[in-house]
Amino acid sequence: MIEIALLLGATLASYPVGLSLGWPWLLPLLNATPAYVLMVVRLRRGDRRGAVTAMLVWAAALAVVATTTFALWPSDPGPSIVHGPAYREEMFQWIRTGVGSEGSPRLFLPQHLLHLVAFVVLSLLTASSLSIFMGAVLMNYMAYYVASLARSGVPFATVLLLGWQPWALCRVAAFCTLGAVLAEPLLSRLSASRYEGLRAARPFLLAAGGGILADWLLKALLAPSWGLWLRAGLEQIRR
Repeated sequence: MIEIALLLGATLASYPVGLSLGWPWLLPLLNATPAYVLMVVRLRRGDRRGAVTAMLVWAAALAVVATTTFALWPSDPGPSIVHGPAYREEMFQWIRTGVGSEGSPRLFLPQHLLHLVAFVVLSLLTASSLSIFMGAVLMNYMAYYVASLARSGVPFATVLLLGWQPWALCRVAAFCTLGAVLAEPLLSRLSASRYEGLRAARPFLLAAGGGILADWLLKALLAPSWGLWLRAGLEQIRR
C-alpha cells in the first residue's frame, strides 16, 4: 500500500510540475517514470500480478488527475500536451458532424491494429519503457479532450458520463496489462533472473486480449450513438 500511495502522490505532483515548466515531452516522462520504476521492482520480485495492478492503478490515476487538472488549469494547457489540440479538434469534429474514424470500424480497426503491433514490439524491445511512456502521451491527449468538453461548457453530468468512453477504458486496461507482462522477457535477461516464459502469464494475456476485443466491439456498437449524445451536450452551449 505504501508503494501505491507513493505512486499516486508522484502522479498527482507530475501534472502541476510538468504544466508549469511547459515542455510537452517532459510531462509524459514525469507521469511514466514512477510507474515504470514500481512495475520493474515488482516484476523483479516475481510479483507479476502486483506489477499489473500497479499499472492499472496508475492508468486510473492518470485519467482522473489529468482530466481534473486540465479542466481546472487557469489557462488552456493544450500547448503543453503532446497531440492534445489536434486530438481535441478531431474528436470535436466527429461529435459535431459524425465524420471521422471514431464511428467507422473500417477506419478505426486498421489504426488500432497498427497501435497494438507497435505497442507489443516496443514493449518487447525496450522492456516496456518506451511503450509506457507513449501510453502516458496517449492518456494525456485523451484526458485533454475530455477536459476540453468541460472547458467548453458542456454540462458536468455529460462530461462525467460520456467523456471517457468505455471502449477507451478497455483499451487502456488491456495495454497496461500487456505492458507489464511483455516487459518480463527483456528484464529477465538483463538481470539474469529466472523466467518461465510468456506461457506463465497466459491468464493476463487472455485478459488483455479480451479487453482489446471489447474495445473494438464496444466502439463499433456504441460510438455512433455516443457521438449523438455528446452532440446534444455541445448544442446546449449554443442555446
